[in-house]
Amino acid sequence: MLFSIVQSAAICGIKAEIIYVEADAGDGLPMFLMVGYLSSQVKEAQERVKTAMKNSGLRLQPRKVTVNLSPADLRKDGSGYDLPIAVAVLAAYGYIPQEALQDVLFAGELSLNGEIRPIRGILPMVRRAAREGLKSCIIPKANEREGAVIEGIRVIGVSSLREVIDYLNGVEDIIPAVFDMKAVLQNSKADNGEDFKNINGQEAVKRAAEVAVAGMHNLLLIGPPGAGKSMTAKCIPGILPGLSLEESLGISEIYSVAGMLGENEPLIKKRPFRAPHHTISPQALAGGGKIPRPGEVSLAHRGVLFLDELPEFRREAVEILRQPMEEHQVCISRMSGSFVYPANTMLVAAMNPCRCGYYPDGRCTCTEAEVHHYLGKVSQPILDRIDISIEAPEIGYEQLVSGRENESSESIRERVVRAHEVQKRRYAGTGIHFNADLSVEDIRKYCPLGKEENQMLESAFKKLRLSARAYHRIIKVSRTIADLEGSAGIRCSHIAEAICYRAAERKFWI
Repeated sequence: MLFSIVQSAAICGIKAEIIYVEADAGDGLPMFLMVGYLSSQVKEAQERVKTAMKNSGLRLQPRKVTVNLSPADLRKDGSGYDLPIAVAVLAAYGYIPQEALQDVLFAGELSLNGEIRPIRGILPMVRRAAREGLKSCIIPKANEREGAVIEGIRVIGVSSLREVIDYLNGVEDIIPAVFDMKAVLQNSKADNGEDFKNINGQEAVKRAAEVAVAGMHNLLLIGPPGAGKSMTAKCIPGILPGLSLEESLGISEIYSVAGMLGENEPLIKKRPFRAPHHTISPQALAGGGKIPRPGEVSLAHRGVLFLDELPEFRREAVEILRQPMEEHQVCISRMSGSFVYPANTMLVAAMNPCRCGYYPDGRCTCTEAEVHHYLGKVSQPILDRIDISIEAPEIGYEQLVSGRENESSESIRERVVRAHEVQKRRYAGTGIHFNADLSVEDIRKYCPLGKEENQMLESAFKKLRLSARAYHRIIKVSRTIADLEGSAGIRCSHIAEAICYRAAERKFWI
């Protein structure tokens, strides 16, 4: 046998594309030639493969070896092609029967001594292989639990090149990895971080946080230092509902591509809560790089992205969030292609009203120009994309020592879960998960308003000079408030509360 073909996969964004690794061992001047639009990492594979085969006790007759990775118009990056290249070459030399390679996907990095090391992106690779109808995936041992998350395909974890050869020749039998995803999600517990019962006062802020989580609306907290803004945000994971199978798998794919899935934690079981520092670069926040990787906004997909001290972030970093907040995805274009990362994220931001933090209190030491400059760091287009803006006033001494028993996160979470169940039933089969996901057309369909409600909204629209985007966001927040109360329709009281959640924006920016 002088020709063989092996299937592997390439990561494009968070999706995987099938790659065919063809190897030909023919007559001619002995050499090892690789083609197929390869990055420098992939070109280096020939040295790793040759040395790994030698140190695995394999002696190959000198031939002209040509390896082609097709399709040739798709850029190949990373070290995950080492194993499929080695298997294709060995099959071309006759060390492995070609029939053993049928309906099998290979991926893994080789060390010089023949060991197989873990790689990024195994989860989307195995998922694509299952969709293509392949029967098995042979991947690094350290990645086997991650790959076993996908049902309907055999996942074989291997530790060395010699082990792969023995398995494909029937000398050694390897038990496929098993992972019960449903049981893991059912047994996962809610985040046990900060609890709302530890926050005294700030009842309006707590209510705003509850409404925001119930519909996964963007939330902005404004107030002086020490008012409890950051603590409120850190309590939010405790009231987030659990993940569905589909959501967990989608989030885990992103973390797999980012190389952030541990060997013992191959599945994301809780909604993400990402809190990057304000010195973060725009590329790290939104994603990118020479070899594109998902950014913080994508790592927070179906969870929370918390930006503390919002005006201290670089302006271009905040402004780059406009598209993800509206379209729920990040599109990155490179010469090698375009990459799309999901970014359906609940944005929670906290900020002071000025640099010293006390405007408009008499203790404020900022000039009017300094206040406008500080607030101007958060643009109107960003504010328009935030559904709920709430002021967190300073907490008085009486509130701190009142000894009053506050409502716990567990109690609030029960109401949030009920609201999410209402939305789940309402939007079943539509691809919509939460009220925040509604488009203008969806709002007309799922959020009908009566005559009085329309009159109230019309009055608010004219008096507050709202934008069209703010108008639609008020309706979506009203729908969430109605869901929390168990109301089938949106009433004037729900609209009134939703309008109040834009009062802080009107106070400080206009």
